[in-house]
Amino acid sequence: MVGCSWLWSHRNYLIIFLTPLLLLPLPLLIPTPQAKCGYAIILMALYWCTECMPLAMTALLPVILFPMMGIMESGAVCVQYLKDSNMLFIGGLLVAIAVENWNLHKRIALRVLLVVGVRPALLMSGFMGVTAFLSMWISNTATTAMMVPIAQAVLGQLCATEARQDERELQVEGKDNQAFELDTKAPQEKEINIKQDLVKIQQDYMYKDEERDADSPLERRRIERELKYQLLTKGMSLSVCYSASIGGTATLTGTTPNLILKGQMDDIFPGNGDVINFASWFGFAFPNMVIMLILSWLWLQFMYMGFNMKKSFGCGKKNEGDKEVFAVMKEEYRKLGSMTFAEGAVLTIFVLLVVMWFTREPGFMPGWATVLFNKDGAFVTDGTVAIFMSTLFFIIPSRPFCCKSAEEEEEGEAGEEGKKKQKAPAALLNWHVVHERMPWNIILLLGGGFALASGSEASGLSKWLGESLAPLQSIPPFGISLLLCLLVGTFTECSSNTATTTLFLPILASMATAIGLHPLYVMLPCTICASLAFMLPVATPPNAIVFSYGNLKVMDMVKAGFMLNMIGILTINLGINTWGDAMFQLSTFPDWANITHGTKP
Repeated sequence: MVGCSWLWSHRNYLIIFLTPLLLLPLPLLIPTPQAKCGYAIILMALYWCTECMPLAMTALLPVILFPMMGIMESGAVCVQYLKDSNMLFIGGLLVAIAVENWNLHKRIALRVLLVVGVRPALLMSGFMGVTAFLSMWISNTATTAMMVPIAQAVLGQLCATEARQDERELQVEGKDNQAFELDTKAPQEKEINIKQDLVKIQQDYMYKDEERDADSPLERRRIERELKYQLLTKGMSLSVCYSASIGGTATLTGTTPNLILKGQMDDIFPGNGDVINFASWFGFAFPNMVIMLILSWLWLQFMYMGFNMKKSFGCGKKNEGDKEVFAVMKEEYRKLGSMTFAEGAVLTIFVLLVVMWFTREPGFMPGWATVLFNKDGAFVTDGTVAIFMSTLFFIIPSRPFCCKSAEEEEEGEAGEEGKKKQKAPAALLNWHVVHERMPWNIILLLGGGFALASGSEASGLSKWLGESLAPLQSIPPFGISLLLCLLVGTFTECSSNTATTTLFLPILASMATAIGLHPLYVMLPCTICASLAFMLPVATPPNAIVFSYGNLKVMDMVKAGFMLNMIGILTINLGINTWGDAMFQLSTFPDWANITHGTKP
């Protein structure tokens, strides 16, 4: 037992040192560039899956391995770690940090919940809608961390108000029964009843307190109420973490795999004509997200609340409990105060950024970038817009120059001395806040993925893998997509979605070109499936946050998540074969893929 315990506690070191040695026969026995690149990819895949080293450090291994193995020069590898997709990622995160820093996301969340109402089904739909919307723009982890405490507080208030309501109802019923007995029963019957009650009381005190209380109507109602709210809490918690993952798929900057797809497409197929940009991604992924969200809500409603319309929706009926919970949410919103100048400025920049992303190259008409800058090439991209707008956070002040801060107004009351202490207003963002909240490791992960894709191309591994998968041509395209989505959906439960897409997308691109299939037909659905990790607490940070609150068991997440995985996979494949086909012309093999690889369909 001691030996097993030692091995388990030192497992990371064992994996780090033993894995390269065990894989070493591959490049030694087959000294080809393809085998050497395969060695590096398998090594990184095992390191990523086991997390024996930090994910970001594993992503830097191509800087060491590719030059040493003669696959790529060091300069060519290093330049992969800061590309246009990374700039888009950084710009999107700066916007998210500004929104969080000024608590704008909490204001949006509470405002929507006040509109939705507090009936259980409506409350769940409200939480899912708000969480999904916020996850489109800020990180899934931050969204979940903010929404779960709000959900817990609202449900706690609902439970407390229902308990008080039960007590009041039982008191009223007791009084009504006594009055009825006094009016209808004869004096002799009253005396007999009193004696019987005294005997019953004496007998009751001979039992344990728990047994005595369990027979009371109030105790029975308490047990029923606790069971009901236990289920409701589970359903509400799962709805928050699941909708955070679903919402992140709707925008290009919503989650890292989306940006990895764009980067891989631009790297592997440089002549693709910017087929994946913010507007085109949103056009496909947003309807898919809405359908997934509605079906997920129906499934969680069925699992944890049933379909009792009267209880779940209230059918227009309002009670005191609803009013009290509504008052609690209203008080939380009141504490935020009126919208400040800084919040208004952040909201304005955020809206302008989204509008500029949509209108840059909408596809169905020339965009502003096409008319002004991109006549002779792709000079302005979504990354350019993101960095430009996020720069404004460091330029625009957090309050007007003519207004004093609260501290300056207090100092101003001291007289002449206070005037000397006037300061210029701080900007909407400062680098200290950005440095603390920016997930720099994700930028290295993105770069590692781009380096792997370039190494696979340079070594010829991608071409070899594509030719090896050529027999898949006999399977209908929708069958290929469905099987690959199932594979990726299973793999992402045990590995990070970033690592999953980084490993799979170059292989899928090679396979698609080898069998004459539009690359996006398999790459797009598999990218979204990589974000649908619903079954395990360790699969994604939102799941871990919800699980840490202690209301859920692993089997709760497995039972609910398995069906949601199936719903997600089927919905994505529905989208790729309907409006996705119309948007990206997926039924025809594109010239840019044919020219790049020199293959013919």
